Amino acid sequence: MPRLRLHPVANFAAAAVTGLLTVNYAAINAGATPTSPPTHTMSDPETRQALLDIAVQFNNNYAANRDGLVYDRWDARSRSVITRAQYIRRHAECPSAPGRAVVEGASRAANGYWRVRYSISGTQLTDYWHYEHGRWRFDLERSNPNAVKLYQLPFTSYATAVGCTPSH
Repeated sequence: MPRLRLHPVANFAAAAVTGLLTVNYAAINAGATPTSPPTHTMSDPETRQALLDIAVQFNNNYAANRDGLVYDRWDARSRSVITRAQYIRRHAECPSAPGRAVVEGASRAANGYWRVRYSISGTQLTDYWHYEHGRWRFDLERSNPNAVKLYQLPFTSYATAVGCTPSH
């Protein structure tokens, strides 16, 4: 009986799928969940330009409701306010993206923080970022203390406060 010869691309695809399934199985057994933040091994350059580029992407992700990617840029203190899964759920049930942000600049602030200035529909806003363990991290408490208070509410109170009627 003749052997079936696969095209090299088909062999590669089969190997890639097998590898992904193996990694996924290992991650599930290690306690990872679909809402776990990705592990980053690369560091961000500690430059103003890198921060500006990251802030643009961060705001684009926020405007497009790519909430997991937004949360993944938060610093440790911000992550203690709400879990990634809760944050994603709240924004999925009550989308809050106010529109496209235009990042206008970044300047050093006190205590190792940087101020990133941006505007949404003409409203001037400031976010605070700092460099933590080789990554630029967003500080929710400094940037938006009102959001911290909202995220600390039970989900139904949060939904009422932001004027949302959740589907569940």
